[in-house]
Amino acid sequence: MSAFVIGHIRITDTAAWERYRARVGDTIEQWDGEIVFRGRRALVFAGEPPADEVVVIRFSSISAARRWHDSPEYQSLVALRESAAHVDLMLYEA
Repeated sequence: MSAFVIGHIRITDTAAWERYRARVGDTIEQWDGEIVFRGRRALVFAGEPPADEVVVIRFSSISAARRWHDSPEYQSLVALRESAAHVDLMLYEA
């Protein structure tokens, strides 16, 4: 069963966010994850959007997604991520 990490992103420091984005992909690939898409909100059809940007990352399983998130490689980027944006990360099983 696949697992998806969904991030709702509100960027506060564009330069720091670009540094984070340049490095995070390698940590995802180490756990056979794949960025399905990154996008910026174009329109709200209904409700209150939680953020301006979103990322969806697919992993083969919940355990693979958790190993990625908890890995030293990803955890070393958390401080940079937090300095660059407000990010809500959620894990879904599909």
